[in-house]
Order: sequence, then C-alpha cells, then structure tokens
Amino acid sequence: MLFVTVGTDMPFDRMVKVVDTWAGETGRKDVFAQIGRTEWRPKYIGYQQFLEPPEFTQKFQTASVIVAHAGMGTILSALRYQKPILVMPRQASLGEQRNEHQLATARRLLDLGKVNVAFNEEELRDRLNRLGELEVRGSVGAYASPSLTNALREFILKS
Repeated sequence: MLFVTVGTDMPFDRMVKVVDTWAGETGRKDVFAQIGRTEWRPKYIGYQQFLEPPEFTQKFQTASVIVAHAGMGTILSALRYQKPILVMPRQASLGEQRNEHQLATARRLLDLGKVNVAFNEEELRDRLNRLGELEVRGSVGAYASPSLTNALREFILKS
C-alpha cells in the first residue's frame, strides 16, 4: 500500500490531487490518504480526513511507501519504521504554510541523503511513476540518545 499523509495542521490538496489523478490514470487501487480538513475529495484513492493515532500507525507500518508533506514528525516516523518516503514540501508562497520551513527541511534532508523529494507537481508525478526506485534513506531510534538527553539535562539544571 502507498500511504499518503498531509499531517494534522492543514490540508495539502496540491499534493493529494496529483496522487489521486496518478492513481486514476495508472489504475492503482492500493493508495490510501489522510487528507486533513478540506472540502476537496479524492476520486480514485481511499481516504479519511484524520486517523486516530493507532490507525495512523497501523497504516504507516503496513505501507510499502510513504508520500507526505515535509513535516518532521512524518519524516522521523519513516526513518524509524524504515519506510521509503517521498516528501513534497508545502510552500508558503502558495498559501500552504506560514513560512518556507518545509522547503528548507526538504532541501537539507535531501542534501543529507535522508529523504526523496519532489519540489513540485511534475516531480511528484515523475517520482510516483518510479516508486520502485525509492529506497529507505536512513534510520533513527524511537528515543533520543543518552548523550543528547544527558546534555539537555545538564543544560537545564545549570539554567
């Protein structure tokens, strides 16, 4: 299954519309999306506006590929569960976000080799046509390292 998620803050119709159209054109029936609070409804893919955390985790864990906005929670989940992830950053210039932090996140994590990125609709469609080429780009643990938590603890206690 291909799992598409837009996060919980706002819809991301631009991304989901590309996936929905692509699924219709290719006959893909194994696509499910969490689409957020939006008036627009997909025609070709399964969807819900929001998923409860256990259902979200189940969809995430059983997916073969994740397609998502460039939100850190989603990216970290993909790295934790060892899932190939294709991110498309929301753009503030298009009214999709308050600032361009998702563009910065996507660029930086692409440079580090941690995510696959589509910066626009054309790139997203191209990457969807080549899903088999997407790879897991790294991993993270479920918890912060002891050295990090100890450093934070020391910093807080000194403050």
